[in-house]
Amino acid sequence: MAYKENYPSKLLSEAVDAISSLPGVGRRSALRLALHLLKQPQENVHHFTSAISHLRDDVRYCRECMMISDEDICAICSDRTRDHRTICVVESVRDVMSIENTGQYRGVYHVLGGIISPINGVGPSDIRIRELVSRVADLMSPEALFESDAREAEVILALSGDVEGETTSFYIYRQIASYGVKVSSLARGLGFGDDLEYADELTLGRSIVNRQIFKP
Repeated sequence: MAYKENYPSKLLSEAVDAISSLPGVGRRSALRLALHLLKQPQENVHHFTSAISHLRDDVRYCRECMMISDEDICAICSDRTRDHRTICVVESVRDVMSIENTGQYRGVYHVLGGIISPINGVGPSDIRIRELVSRVADLMSPEALFESDAREAEVILALSGDVEGETTSFYIYRQIASYGVKVSSLARGLGFGDDLEYADELTLGRSIVNRQIFKP
């Protein structure tokens, strides 16, 4: 039976509608949160709503790796102590956060913003594969090779091990293999279909350190 509630205020009803639109938040929980906010000092609530507004209106995506950033170039890409000839390809921003939490990786990233999923209508052109290919082409250009003293470049395919993740990895490999870049994948300490987000830091860290040459 669907949960129904009679609200004494239209404003309360609208707040519950807004809060319950968040993933994993039902109307009962939304009502509790709305009533909790009503008990808070006005300045606390205004700070909360202002932070959400700024997040939506002012957040940027790094023009190098597509990571969430406050600037045009994110803190990782602007860090010259990192290895900019090693690119870890991930599905989402949350995957970057998971890998960074391991402390085992010092390269840079490329956030695809999804994976190829025909059943969901997501094709190669719907995610940031074209931008990745462009980055690899720049890495393997004669000028870049000269500046790096021909140091090897590597692309790490850190996508989930399910069918969609493997399909995306294989597609990317086909797009970049001709450039001569080293292509590797995470060691399979992660179970089939595991998301990086839910992997423990020790297992994920070992999977990065012990990565293997990608075999299509």
